[in-house]
Amino acid sequence: MHIGVIGATGTIGSRVVTEALDRGHQVTAFSRDAAPAQREERRENIGWRSVDVLDPKSVAGVLSGLDVLISGFQPGNAARDFADTVRRSVADPTVYATAARSLVEALASHPRTRLIVIGGAGSLEIAPGVVRADSDELLHAVLDPLGLPREYAAAVRGHRDALNVLRTSNRLWTYFSPAEEIAPGERTGRFRIGGDQPVLDADGRSRISAEDAAVALLDEVELPRFVQRRFTVGY
Repeated sequence: MHIGVIGATGTIGSRVVTEALDRGHQVTAFSRDAAPAQREERRENIGWRSVDVLDPKSVAGVLSGLDVLISGFQPGNAARDFADTVRRSVADPTVYATAARSLVEALASHPRTRLIVIGGAGSLEIAPGVVRADSDELLHAVLDPLGLPREYAAAVRGHRDALNVLRTSNRLWTYFSPAEEIAPGERTGRFRIGGDQPVLDADGRSRISAEDAAVALLDEVELPRFVQRRFTVGY
């Protein structure tokens, strides 16, 4: 398959690229400025292109030939400067919904291309009818232990709004909510899949490595189970 990855230099996106290449897929990796990565790239079956995710014409211009487009868009590059991404997300939390609308609009010219958006965990239902993103108190209970500023609650809601944009679309979209705790780690290939509720381990934690998140994403690419739906993963 030919897979496009937006945010291909990010924490999750870079691992999605590696997982896709290891499985024998053709990858087009996208970033705001692809020139440095293009010069450094030595792997086979991958090409780099620049794209502006917030411009639907820019996105539409790179869709030709793609079977699936995975978007790991974040303002800034969290893998290189996490604090900068946090600042940008807080400054303009609407950017996630803007990106979602841009992607959906771009897909109008390529309706058979599947879209997978890597979003947030705050819109998951932690109890019947209870969504963490709807409550400052519930959000702070997660943000504080993670060392994130409470102002980041606005960005969490921004991810939720992006999901709602997709839910009004008739495109072939999938929304991926990682676990609440996600960081570089081990690729085990052993995790559980959930829908609109978080997957918790024996200690009640929602967690996954970025490597296993990439495995889950490529599993969905190869065998789609959540078209026009959201899914999540956890140990």
